[in-house]
Amino acid sequence: MAGDPGAVEANLQSRIGAILRSTSGNFLEMFDFFLFGFYASYISRAFFPSGNETTELLLTFGTFWLGALMRPLGAIVLGAYIDRIGRRKGLIVTLAIMASGTVLIAFCPSYGTIGIAAPLIVLAGRLLQGFSAGVEIGGVSIYLFEIATPGRKGFYTAFQSASQQVAIMAAAVIGYGLNAYLTKQQIGDFGWRIPFFIGCLIVPFIFFIRRSLQETQEFARRTHHPSTREILTTVAANWRIVLLGMMLSTMTTVTFYMITVYTPTFGKNVLKLTETDSLIVTLCVAVTNFIWLPVGGAISDAVGRKPVLLTISVLSLLTTYPALHWLVADPTFGKMLGVELWLSFFFGVYNGAMIVSLSEVVPAHVRASGFSLAYSLATALFGTATPMVSTYLIDQTGDRASPSYWLMAAAACGIIATLALFRGGPRDARVPAHA
Repeated sequence: MAGDPGAVEANLQSRIGAILRSTSGNFLEMFDFFLFGFYASYISRAFFPSGNETTELLLTFGTFWLGALMRPLGAIVLGAYIDRIGRRKGLIVTLAIMASGTVLIAFCPSYGTIGIAAPLIVLAGRLLQGFSAGVEIGGVSIYLFEIATPGRKGFYTAFQSASQQVAIMAAAVIGYGLNAYLTKQQIGDFGWRIPFFIGCLIVPFIFFIRRSLQETQEFARRTHHPSTREILTTVAANWRIVLLGMMLSTMTTVTFYMITVYTPTFGKNVLKLTETDSLIVTLCVAVTNFIWLPVGGAISDAVGRKPVLLTISVLSLLTTYPALHWLVADPTFGKMLGVELWLSFFFGVYNGAMIVSLSEVVPAHVRASGFSLAYSLATALFGTATPMVSTYLIDQTGDRASPSYWLMAAAACGIIATLALFRGGPRDARVPAHA
């Protein structure tokens, strides 16, 4: 019976279980991505030694970015697979590919041991991770979108990104422990690999829980599952939606990589704060991200997507440079924490509304492919380039607040895409207008 408290509780537990099982791969993805950013200075010396710190960092972040360029290819190939075969099987395949990349990076010998083969192996690991990540986020977001109850789709889909924040919390706590028990020399020699080994150890557990994932009812009810050719043709025909979706996603991906992957390097190398300070800031950012994400999704369920997306994009455009300029003028732990939490508010609320918006605007029968392609293009071309671009901007301009220009450009993309996709008034903005 609909009113049976036992049935309601069982249904709630079932949905919570589905959220945890589907988002487990997201946890592994972001765990590894964050570690690559946090230990970038050690990775650069292990695999890209050149004698120049800036050059080493640029090579490391360049490898990070090149891996992300595989995302659009993964979105097309694996996205079509998920739209054709199903959400459950597709998410298991993406996890296997992602785990392979993690193992390669964790166990790769250093440049001093095997020479040029070392950076090539690391690059191969990043390419595998990027290929898998191209559809992991989209596949999980679509899964949550399709199991969500009516009127709460924004709230449900927000937990895709929320799972990533748990991964950052875990990585930050492990990093804090390593700093407490190992010297800087020990971390540089071998300690930075320990978190990657931990990532390898949790892979079997994630496989175990994801194998019990059930197919979504919406997908199971479909009588026609399009072929790969049909899917690719439909996605190509809706190129304008994909382009606007990419612009919509650029704001969230650039902000995210700015406040998570790049923050440790920015704190240590640019602001000259301690590693512990950077870890604590990153941990706090992950916690507030986790809080703001479902809040943003729920607000967009209540008032519509457009007001949320537009308000946050405008705030980011107007306040990012003043905030970073204030920080770099006299860097302290407290000021860095305040600025990062302000940017965390932007990311959490915006992303909470953006993920569900992108899920709604893409045609249903190519939802995984269209979503994944738009999001992966934004991540590959703009989001994961953030650490590299930020390092380059500071080096070229001498202005330590110059990374804000990159984030402001992303905010402008968010404003343009929101206005193009949501052409009605605030109340009409609940459902995007198909471009």
